[in-house]
Amino acid sequence: MTLFHSSSFIVQQPDVCHSRPNLDFGRGFYLTMVREQAARYAERFVLRGKPAYVNEYLLDDNLAGFDIKRFDAYDEEWLEYVSACRRGVEPLHRYDVVEGGVANDKVFNTVDLYFAGVITKQEALGRLRFESPNHQICILNQEILDCHLHFIKADKL
Repeated sequence: MTLFHSSSFIVQQPDVCHSRPNLDFGRGFYLTMVREQAARYAERFVLRGKPAYVNEYLLDDNLAGFDIKRFDAYDEEWLEYVSACRRGVEPLHRYDVVEGGVANDKVFNTVDLYFAGVITKQEALGRLRFESPNHQICILNQEILDCHLHFIKADKL
């Protein structure tokens, strides 16, 4: 599977320890299957006067033996998992790879209102029901990065 990662650097050897804490799926290396999404995200570096790269990788198809979680919708399970990760609380289950929707600005506004107690879980889920998930994969296991994710190239924007 071909995946993309936005950065202000060429990232030939990714690692989980340089990730920011409290992201959607925890501290890990974030990628997407959608190159255009990665390029749009990389524009934030250009706006800050930094270089911007879309790094391209190939992820092995066979990840047997690793614990992979896929969220297919912005549902209650996704909301609870993202809420825990963004609050810095360790989720009940630790996965090696998590795949699912991005909490983009519009989605995060809803999640933020839920965090703050301004809206209920049911109201948040009602709003999220109308959103089409963007795509992200978070690799949380360094062994996968070292052995199963292969750098192809980096395109400077």
